[in-house]
Amino acid sequence: MRKERGRRPKKKVCGFCVDKVDRVDYKEATRLRRYITERGKILPRRISGNCAKHQRQLTVAIKRSRVMALLPFTIE
Repeated sequence: MRKERGRRPKKKVCGFCVDKVDRVDYKEATRLRRYITERGKILPRRISGNCAKHQRQLTVAIKRSRVMALLPFTIE
């Protein structure tokens, strides 16, 4: 039996690079909400498609907005 060789999925593009965002702001809760799951977890790079620089900024911004009560820690 031969292994099936599938196509590689198209590489995702960083949404912050496309919009030319240099700093990810923790106050933009609506934008940050796209990068957390319905359970409140932060989406990893391979799923969200962010570059490494913006993913690090995104993680810090989500954590800050949770402390400021703009985003929930968990959703039950």
